[in-house]
Amino acid sequence: MTSKTEKLLSLLNGQPVIPVLKIANVADAVPLARALSRGGLRAIEITLRTADALEAIRRVAAEVEEAVVGAGTILDASQFDEAAAAGSKFIVSPGITRELLDAAEDSPVPLLPGAITPGEIMAAREAGLRFLKFFPAEQSGGIASLKAFASPLADVKFCPTGGIMARNAADYLSLPNVICVGGSWVAPDDLIKAGKWDEIEALAREASKLKK
Repeated sequence: MTSKTEKLLSLLNGQPVIPVLKIANVADAVPLARALSRGGLRAIEITLRTADALEAIRRVAAEVEEAVVGAGTILDASQFDEAAAAGSKFIVSPGITRELLDAAEDSPVPLLPGAITPGEIMAAREAGLRFLKFFPAEQSGGIASLKAFASPLADVKFCPTGGIMARNAADYLSLPNVICVGGSWVAPDDLIKAGKWDEIEALAREASKLKK
């Protein structure tokens, strides 16, 4: 296993669920990260799907010492560099490209790229990556696909994301080639908007208890 894969796994530190967050109001970033951390989900992914995403990452990195903030929906090298400069401890992409692999090669920040086909997984493996995002999981064969990959690609592990909810997360986590899952159910938009941090903390605590 490569050193960057090991670094990424150490950052996640056995966490079964990685919250995938879309921050519409930057003022929500810090209390949200604190609520999730209190609930046992320290590693979080803030997606670059909103105008305030980079500022949200900066604030969490600077103000929430207990959190491990990563950046998601990274599509190119420029976004990779911006997210790393903002304080991201890890980078998540929905797919894999040569440009992103080159950016990751030149950075101490580890990359978790998405891969769903045997060719994409093999390309990532050739680049030294043994831990990949499987996205969109449910739409790409879900548990059946991951079971099929377990034997021919036995040294590759996954973080399935996309369609993962409380009702099916444990099924994914039971697979031998799944390390964790990504999901947004632990921080619903309506609870964030209402500032119901205690309820989000409770959801995080439930999710943190999901183990293989």
